[in-house]
Amino acid sequence: MTDQHLEDLIVHIVTPLVDHPDDIRVIREETDQKIALRLSVHKSDTGKVIGKQGRTAKAIRTAVFAAGVQSSKKVQFEIFD
Repeated sequence: MTDQHLEDLIVHIVTPLVDHPDDIRVIREETDQKIALRLSVHKSDTGKVIGKQGRTAKAIRTAVFAAGVQSSKKVQFEIFD
């Protein structure tokens, strides 16, 4: 799965969870050893993406890591305001 597919996967997972899908942004920073994907959503949607006790965020992170296994680079995923 390519980097762009990882970004598309994140958007696909997060879109049904938020009230402001137009404010979803996935920023990719890539180095020789890792791919860092940072998710930004509307301020009022942050809690929905994180979920109770971080369960939703953990599930998204697990899906992204599983999809990124084919890459030779380490995948890092963060949610920020």
